[in-house]
Amino acid sequence: MAGQVAAVSRDETYTFSKTNRDSVTLLTGLGVAGDVHAGETIRHQFRMTYEPDLPNLRQVHLMHEELFDELALKGFEVSAGQLGENITTREVDLLGLPTGALLHLGEQAVIEVTGLRNPCAKINDFRKGLLGEVFTIDPESGGFTFKSGVMAVVRRGGVVRPGDPIRVETPPLPHLPLERV
Repeated sequence: MAGQVAAVSRDETYTFSKTNRDSVTLLTGLGVAGDVHAGETIRHQFRMTYEPDLPNLRQVHLMHEELFDELALKGFEVSAGQLGENITTREVDLLGLPTGALLHLGEQAVIEVTGLRNPCAKINDFRKGLLGEVFTIDPESGGFTFKSGVMAVVRRGGVVRPGDPIRVETPPLPHLPLERV
C-alpha cells in the first residue's frame, strides 16, 4: 500500500515549528525552496558553527503523522509542522526504512533517506516532557530508538502537496539501518 503526504511545511527563519503550506517545491541537491535548512552544505544552526563545509544530509525532514496519534494518547497535542518537519507522512514506516531508500513524492519529486533525526532538548521547550516521548532507551542494551522522523536529500525536484502519494523504493540488499545524521 502506498503512503500519503499528510502536510507540507517550511519556514524562512530559524524557528522550532514550521508553517503549513498548500505546497512546497523541492530543489534537487538543495532541499525545500524558501526553507532555512535548504542548501548544499549543513544548514543546521548549531552544526554550522563547527562543521560548515560538510554536505547537507538534512535537506528535508520527514515525520510520520502516526507519531502525533501516539503522543496524543499520552496527553501531548502536536500537529504537522510543529516539530520542525517539512513533510508529514501517513502510512509510511519511516523509521523502518533503510539508509538510501528513495521516496517518490507526488508526480515528480524523489528524495533519498539519509538517516534519523536526532531530537534535541528544544522539544521540551515546545512541550515540557515531550523529549522523553520521542526517543526511548533500551534498558538492556542501552541503545536508543529515535521516533522523531528521518532526514533526506533531494534527488529530483518537484512540487509536493498534501494528499500526494508516496511510493517507497528500497535500495539493493544488504540494507543499512538508519543512523543519526
